[in-house]
Amino acid sequence: MDFGDTPAEAAFRAEARAWLEANARPLVESSAGMDEIAKAKAWQAKKADAGWACITWPEELGGRGASMIENVIWNQEEAQYDLGQGTYSIGFGMCAPTVLAHGTPEQQQRWIPKLLRGEEIWCQLFSEPSAGSDLAGLRTRAERDGDEWIVNGQKTWTSGAQHSDWGLLQARTDPNVSKHAGLTCFIIDMRRPGVEVRPIKQISGASGFNEVFFTNARVPDADRISEVGNGWAVAITTLMNERASIGGRPAGGGFDDLVELARSTRIGDRRALDDPSVRHRLADFYVRSKGMEYAGYRALTALSRGQTPGPENSIGKLVGAQMRQEQASLALDILGEAGMVSDPEAGEGDWPAAYIGAAGGRLAGGSDEIMRNIIAERVLRLPPEPRLDKEIAFRDIPTGYKS
Repeated sequence: MDFGDTPAEAAFRAEARAWLEANARPLVESSAGMDEIAKAKAWQAKKADAGWACITWPEELGGRGASMIENVIWNQEEAQYDLGQGTYSIGFGMCAPTVLAHGTPEQQQRWIPKLLRGEEIWCQLFSEPSAGSDLAGLRTRAERDGDEWIVNGQKTWTSGAQHSDWGLLQARTDPNVSKHAGLTCFIIDMRRPGVEVRPIKQISGASGFNEVFFTNARVPDADRISEVGNGWAVAITTLMNERASIGGRPAGGGFDDLVELARSTRIGDRRALDDPSVRHRLADFYVRSKGMEYAGYRALTALSRGQTPGPENSIGKLVGAQMRQEQASLALDILGEAGMVSDPEAGEGDWPAAYIGAAGGRLAGGSDEIMRNIIAERVLRLPPEPRLDKEIAFRDIPTGYKS
């Protein structure tokens, strides 16, 4: 395992850092009063003009054909600037890789350059009220009508749908085959008639998630991704990228911020950092965070050598999502009564908001239970759980509903 940059990687890091210092810092300093979407769009356009947007994407689509390790280096350097990149996290991290892997050249030319420039925002239309963590159990249906498909159904917990121009949609096109075999993937215009977005009011007061209803919404067959019935393979591509994204996020305000909070906050007549129970929990977080860090180094080393990383994404998502919630919980314990008040001006240091939002991270991209099954079956090669509904037609799966 190599913990340092190669000479070529060090040179790339220096180039990226210099450009960011000259271009990102002035935008951060002048962006007061801009909302997150406006700030993100301005930054994405600036990057695209200079050739720094989505650098691993093909040059003919606006990228620069950079290596994965160069992309990691870029992301590390860019993360030091607050420029609203969460606006595009689903489009860049989940939808675009799916279109690049499964879309036709015409579809890629149609959607990827506009997404790269930040002209369009995307969402992911997977989760449903009746399917839970079982994506293959979805009930939104798409029925063929000539050169179009008619979509009816409902999605929920769709992040950013109210701001999105396009959505990556999984729908059931054949209920007469097994649940995994009857799915097909589409790209749907979120402004199309028959698509209704209803924001969900969260306990935090925000509305980042949405319900999306489809009522006879028409989708051209030209907007279908991959073959009819191949939706599950397409979904796996999307989910693999989603889990990598979630697993790589910092925990709340970060471990260092949590230590600083314990150092600067007093419990009774001493610093929180001097309390044995606080120190014990911090030590546990330190050990786990180092384990994740070194697993990440293995992935980076593999990328640097042109290899494919192992199962770090699933492990990182499982461990990281749980640890984010536990760290935020400790922060609220340290803050005491002050932990009841969220302060949006605190940014990443807004621990109450981090605590409220952390639970969702353990569901997004696959619940803890789903991730444990994946690790057990695909990494440790343990026997799979019995699944009685796997080989029967979807229409014959009992639902528990009685008329």
